[in-house]
Parts: sequence; structure tokens; C-alpha cells
Amino acid sequence: MIRVLLADDQTMVRTGFEMILGVENDIEVVGQAADGRQAVSAAARLHPDVVLMDVQMPTMDGIAATREIVAAETARVIVLTTFDRDDYLFDALGAGANGFILKNSDPTELVAAVRAVANGDALLSPSVTLRVIRAMAQGHAPREVTPGADAELARLTDREVEVLRALARGLSNAEIAAELFVSEATVKTHVSNVLSKLGLRDRVQAVAHAYQHGLVS
Repeated sequence: MIRVLLADDQTMVRTGFEMILGVENDIEVVGQAADGRQAVSAAARLHPDVVLMDVQMPTMDGIAATREIVAAETARVIVLTTFDRDDYLFDALGAGANGFILKNSDPTELVAAVRAVANGDALLSPSVTLRVIRAMAQGHAPREVTPGADAELARLTDREVEVLRALARGLSNAEIAAELFVSEATVKTHVSNVLSKLGLRDRVQAVAHAYQHGLVS
């Protein structure tokens, strides 16, 4: 059972999210918070698997609350906002959020995000992913490098480099498995190895690393 904490200053929004998640057999809403400070306290007390975190809240905003929750390792965080703003997006990722989706996303996307993040993955809305990739491409021009020429990438096997490139292209584990003709369990092992060897937290950081090191452009 995936335990979820809802943090939003609007009661109707929290109620709506609870209705969406409550019909899923593998998800349970274990608590609610009306501001960032309450969210930090509730996360420490309840130890949910995932916190759905609004950005604009009184007392403490969602970005600051995310930073505290991630630092304390009490839960993984998905930031949700009505406002499609780049500063919110990159501040959330910088604070350690594992997901970022807009509140006007389809309910199925919300449910998928909760499951993915609870499973240890990172998830961004498709439009958000495109913005992250564009920003990284602009801020870090791809370099002509080979894996063996980079001290960090040299830690990876050839297969792990292939998996990293596939992650950077936005492929899911199932899609990578089909492309490389291996099992999904094998892909999960490769992804775990990539993150461990490069000292990365999640798939979002893996995408950034791949762009910064010229593996994709």
C-alpha cells in the first residue's frame, strides 16, 4: 500500500485529490496539511511514501517544505502547482522533489506519478520534461566526448551508457527493455547501477548528467 500525504492550503483541492487517489486499491491517503510547516510535521510523524506538495502555501511554502522533508528523508515529494512557471519547476527540482506535475493534468497522470515516485522513480509532466531538456541544452552545450574520455562516465559499462542515453531520451523501463532486448528487471538493475556509480539521486538527475556530458543533444 502506497501511503500519501496531501499538502495544499485549499480544502477543496485536498478533497479532490483524496477522491482521485482513494479509489485506487494500492494507494491510501494517510494525512493532510494546510501549509508547508504542517506538511513537514505530518511527514515526520506519519512517514508517508509520497507527499503531494502545493507550491504557494502560508507559513512555509511548498519549496521550503520539500527541502526540509527531503533533507530529513521522511518521504519522497511530488510538487503540484496551478502555475506553469519555470522558476517553480527548477526551484522544486533543486529542493529535491522527485516529481513535478500541473494540477490541471489528467487524474490518471496523478495516479501514475504517485506510483512511479513511490517505486523510486522520478516523474515530470510531458510538457515539463521538454522544458527541463531545453533548459539543460541551453545551459550546457553538448560536448563531443566518448564515455572513456570522461572520468565519471568511465565507471559505467557500455550497456549502462546505453541505458543512460535511453533515460535521457525519456524512455520508460519497459521501452528501454524492448529496445535493448533485455528484461525490465535487467533494465532496473542497470538504472540502479547508473545512479549509484554516478552519485545521482534519480532519473531527473540522470537526464541532466547525460546532457551535461554530451551523451545526447
